[in-house]
Amino acid sequence: MKFIVSVVNRDDAVPLLDVLVTSGYRVTTFRTAGGFLRKENVTLFTCVEDEQVEDVVRLIQDNCHTRTQQVGSLPPVMESGELYVLATEEVEVGGAVIFVLDAVQFLKA
Repeated sequence: MKFIVSVVNRDDAVPLLDVLVTSGYRVTTFRTAGGFLRKENVTLFTCVEDEQVEDVVRLIQDNCHTRTQQVGSLPPVMESGELYVLATEEVEVGGAVIFVLDAVQFLKA
């Protein structure tokens, strides 16, 4: 038995949940935030039989998409009267981070 933890972009979460539930998987979600961009993500937990892992991972990969986003950088400290031009850069966000862990026991009370 495997415990799958996946962190996905909030824009991909609802369509992914629909696909997973429609496919017969039970999923628990938590709203989370990333450390780099401080943007909202959704973390999904599901427990499946070993032979179902490949299907769940494929569904996650097929329904979570990367996108680019402009981010700005500010200096750590700005002194009064300083002129600073906000620099922006484009970064790739989204997709999914997937962890597949061994589940020693799964109980439903």
